[in-house]
Amino acid sequence: CILSVTSGFYPISIAFCFYLYLHGHLSLHKHRQRGGKEGQVLHRSKRGWVWNQFFVIEEYTGPDPVLVGRLHSDVDSGNGNIKYILSGEGAGTIFVIDDKTGNIHATKTLDREEQAQYTLTAQAVDRDTNKPLEPPSEFIVKVQDINDNPPEFLHGPYYARVPEMSNVGTSVMQVTATDADDPTYGNSARLVYSILQGQPYFSVEPQTGIIRTALPNMDREARQEYDVVIQAKDMGGHMGGLSGTTEVKITLTDVNDNPPKFPQSVYSMSVSEDKVPGEEVGRLKAKDPDLGDNGLVNYRLIDGDGLSMFELSTDSETREAVIKLKKSVDFETKRSYTLKVEGSNPHVDPQFLAWGPYKDEATIKISVEDADEPPVFVAPSYTFEVEENAPEGTLVGRVHAKDTDVANNPVRYMIPRYTDVEQFFSVNSEDGMITTTRPLDREAQAWHNISVSATEIDTKVRVNIKVKDVNDNSPEFATNNEVLMCETVAPGKVIETVSAVDKDEMAHRQHFTFSLAPEVAHNHNFSLKDNRDSTASIFVLRKGFSRLTQDVYNLPIEINDNGFPAMSSTNTLTIRVCSCDSKNTILSCNVEPYVLPAGLSTGALIAILACIVILLAIVVLFVALRRQKKEPLIVFEEEDIRENIITYDDEGGGEEDTEAFDIATLQNPDGANGFLPRKDIKPELQYPIRPGSGRPAANSVDVDDFIKTRIAEADSDPTAPPYDSIQIYGYEGRGSLAGSLSSLESVTTESDLDYDYLQSWGPRFKKLADLEAERDTSKC
Repeated sequence: CILSVTSGFYPISIAFCFYLYLHGHLSLHKHRQRGGKEGQVLHRSKRGWVWNQFFVIEEYTGPDPVLVGRLHSDVDSGNGNIKYILSGEGAGTIFVIDDKTGNIHATKTLDREEQAQYTLTAQAVDRDTNKPLEPPSEFIVKVQDINDNPPEFLHGPYYARVPEMSNVGTSVMQVTATDADDPTYGNSARLVYSILQGQPYFSVEPQTGIIRTALPNMDREARQEYDVVIQAKDMGGHMGGLSGTTEVKITLTDVNDNPPKFPQSVYSMSVSEDKVPGEEVGRLKAKDPDLGDNGLVNYRLIDGDGLSMFELSTDSETREAVIKLKKSVDFETKRSYTLKVEGSNPHVDPQFLAWGPYKDEATIKISVEDADEPPVFVAPSYTFEVEENAPEGTLVGRVHAKDTDVANNPVRYMIPRYTDVEQFFSVNSEDGMITTTRPLDREAQAWHNISVSATEIDTKVRVNIKVKDVNDNSPEFATNNEVLMCETVAPGKVIETVSAVDKDEMAHRQHFTFSLAPEVAHNHNFSLKDNRDSTASIFVLRKGFSRLTQDVYNLPIEINDNGFPAMSSTNTLTIRVCSCDSKNTILSCNVEPYVLPAGLSTGALIAILACIVILLAIVVLFVALRRQKKEPLIVFEEEDIRENIITYDDEGGGEEDTEAFDIATLQNPDGANGFLPRKDIKPELQYPIRPGSGRPAANSVDVDDFIKTRIAEADSDPTAPPYDSIQIYGYEGRGSLAGSLSSLESVTTESDLDYDYLQSWGPRFKKLADLEAERDTSKC
């Protein structure tokens, strides 16, 4: 039984026909014949589901689904009892099957670059019972490629370099394009390279994409960069193929293919005769269009009559030849010189040696200019004699100078006053005659040394004087700021980096050096490290600083400038101990916050003190006025004493003890005579003293009676003022319910004491009674 599967659609020009053999069972039954010889039933089986691959073209955009193929089983009699089932990749979504006819269609557009093939499974089952009539079999649907992807250069744009003057065919670089189409099917991925821009300078190999030079002697100095466009086309480059392009920027690198060349063959320069050796006369430069080392030019003097008078050097920045004066020239002796200079390349490429020579020559003509030179005295020094006491205007001698210039200008003479302070001599400005201005005394001064200067009359010149520095200033700290250090600083921490300044000029490679002063070289608080770059670091040696113990440290540091002569100085670095928080942020560095309210300025403190002084003055004035008002009421005599206090250093036995001291001392001595004068006023009349009733004798020890007598006398005193007068006596009195509290009459042991009677003394003794009761309870 043969199952045919057809696959065909428009516009495919090739028809594919595949045959499927569906497994089936064909049973031929032969019945046994009578007589005993009957043949056995034969069973013939054919191989089931022999598949070839199905093909479907990608990117099909027709209106109807694409017919992929058809399944048919020989057990299918066409009555609709068989149902065809399709499963696997894309079954039901991309591929669908007609369960009656077995036709398979692709419902979506396929892209080979996304998925090249699909694996599906086909099976024939009974429509009613869903029982398999054939075993399932797999088959593959391959997506047939079409040319729908152009070539791409994944790494473009490209940059390449090739030496100038390269030979034809020199490889520059290789570019490669990729095509996503199937390289095994047709020519969709077969690429061919061509050049669209960059001819005739470069070419590209069609198959490999290698770019090569196409012209000889390409000169970088004429053109350095080239923009080349390369195209890659599929379908083997035939018409209808897709293409992609990329840009390649090619730069020609430099080679030494150009010799140096002076712009001029002859250069003219001039130099004044007053120039000193070492001064610059002129410059010249040979041009070389090459780059880097290829364009370097070395210069040297090779000929001329000025080789001994001039020298040549090269400026490292501008690469110019610098002509300098080697010896002083004289206009009156020789007025012109000739030099010949050569410029050559130090690095020559042997490949281009035949293009040489790589050097050039130029002639320099130097003319000497006349300078207005000072006059020259005929003799280097003069010695004259003159008699002492010669009169004023006596001729001493004559000096003579002449102008060496061609103009030969007249000369004027003068004596600088610093050489003849007392002005003993004068000189004629025209002829140089020296005369005296007063008589001279040999015994006072035997010799006079003066100077005479000669200048041209019509010549003026400006003199620039530069004062050469002498190392006469000591170095010092660059800043005088205090160093603030936390109390919790860790040992080894750098708290400051000090630097120095010097008013003198610093010589080349001269630097400052730092060291601790000898008296603190071995201190245990701080150390110094010279950084050898004119700075020094200050280190902490210990911990445990406290600004309450010492808030300021003075660290003397010696600074040496290493000059000639060397100068040094000792500068003091002030280190102040501050309180800081946990993040080493400084909170306070002064002791004032501990004794003064925070936030009060000096002006505020002065204002507060002024207010206090004013208030004190008002109080004093008020008190003085009050005293002045009270003076008329009471008149005190100078020797009047209100009370007499006598102190005894022995302890008595209580109220009943009359042996410790004389009680008569408390009595007024005037009361014995019956006369009691007032102590606070001066009475105008003296009244007779009435005898008191029941007054004890002077030696009586009854203090109670004594006080009562005193009260009666005060009440009956006719001289008493209208206001009360209080007199106090230190006596407890008798008849108290509490009795005496003196310890002298107490029992010797605490066990004999009974404080229950305190409860009957009233509310004032209730607290004491409760305390004693609690103590007795605790003892029990």
